Amino acid sequence: MFNKNHHKIWGLALLSLAYASCKIPALVQKTENKSTPDTYANGNGDTTNVANIKWKDYFKDQYLTNLIDTALYNNQELNITLQEIEIARNEVRARKGELLPSVGLKAGAGLEKVGRYTSQGAGDASTEIKPGKEMPEPLPDYMVGLYANWEVDVWHKLRNSKKSAYTKYLSSVEGKNFVVTSLVAEVANSYYELLALDNQLDMVRKNIELQTNALAVVKIQKEATRVTELAVRKFEAEVLSSRSLEYEILQSITETENKINFLLGRYPQHIARDKNSFETGLANHLSTGIPSQLLANRPDVKQAELDLITAKLDVKVAKAQFYPSLGISAGVGFQAFNPSYLVKMPESMLYSIVGDIAAPLINRNAIKATYFTANAKQIQAVYQYERSILNGYIEVANQLASINNLSKSYELKAKQVQALTQSIEISNDLFKSTRADYLEVLMTQRDALEAKLELIETKKQQLNAMVKVYQALGGGWN
Repeated sequence: MFNKNHHKIWGLALLSLAYASCKIPALVQKTENKSTPDTYANGNGDTTNVANIKWKDYFKDQYLTNLIDTALYNNQELNITLQEIEIARNEVRARKGELLPSVGLKAGAGLEKVGRYTSQGAGDASTEIKPGKEMPEPLPDYMVGLYANWEVDVWHKLRNSKKSAYTKYLSSVEGKNFVVTSLVAEVANSYYELLALDNQLDMVRKNIELQTNALAVVKIQKEATRVTELAVRKFEAEVLSSRSLEYEILQSITETENKINFLLGRYPQHIARDKNSFETGLANHLSTGIPSQLLANRPDVKQAELDLITAKLDVKVAKAQFYPSLGISAGVGFQAFNPSYLVKMPESMLYSIVGDIAAPLINRNAIKATYFTANAKQIQAVYQYERSILNGYIEVANQLASINNLSKSYELKAKQVQALTQSIEISNDLFKSTRADYLEVLMTQRDALEAKLELIETKKQQLNAMVKVYQALGGGWN
């Protein structure tokens, strides 16, 4: 009769577990779209890609490569990211450990005195350890043993959790690579900005010398009553304006040097540089490859893909919470009321093994919420992955257009500078022969200076565009 009822109870329990695991909410999921255009605008489909070139080979300026080397070693943000990788690596170790049984050592000692008129007290009083030797009172208790617990990963919950932690680790590695590409690009752009400021400073100082010479001529002409005091004051004001601009550029140079020093993780100091490399710059022709290569080259795209894999695994882990879990626990050791009895076999030996199975049956709202949240994050990761691909393509397209348009703009500005430089000589000659007004000389000098400064700025933008397209294509982290 007992055995029959016993089997009925176990059967009812198994049916309840099966029922609990069957009623899992349905999900609406989204599949990612990895498609990209076949080529970039005006592209020829050539798969040669400048992103495969190492940054030490891409940047030819030795001063710049030394700065980047220092930044990759000292930059605080990059070092913070490296610690995030270490954190993710330890998470993988923790998840791997959950797959294995946990084993521990346990030792203890105690003392117990029970009432004489209790079942245990009466039993102890009438029990002899050996003929003529009663149970001690109070009763000591000594124990030493091993115990183990193990969750059998029937539904791959723990294995998927470990895979999820591993893909998070890989994602953190790609995150570090993305920080490296950004850092390399930022140091390079700041370096070229510094070179541009140096060239602008030289240009302003040459202009100050030119204006000072013109001022001397005007003073001589005033003494000869060919011009008035107004002309002298106008020329003096122009010289003072240029000197003020000189100090503004010097301040910008200081701030840019300190920006580079900050990226290099060091206190302010002079930045060694080669001014001539501003003119030589980088190669004008870039092999951009095809858009689909962005999936393999850009660290942020690869990181988004790994985050998507992680999110899908997390959904599986959350789903496994609905299924029954099987646990096994066991223990073996020695227990006695006297330490000298602990080594006596088999009387003092104890052991146990227990298996249990459990599944949520009622009020599973928390598990459902975790399940739906994991699915929402998975859908979110799909959109983030698709957005990273789209963003990468647009960044490359923008920089390619920028390189093309800046090249044409630079040619026109160079002609403008040439024309205005000739106009300065002409206006000075005409002014000396009183065939031109002093205002024409001032305006010509001012226009020429502005055009020269804009030409330098355009050159800097060209160099920055070359750096940015290299970064956009996924170069700089290798």
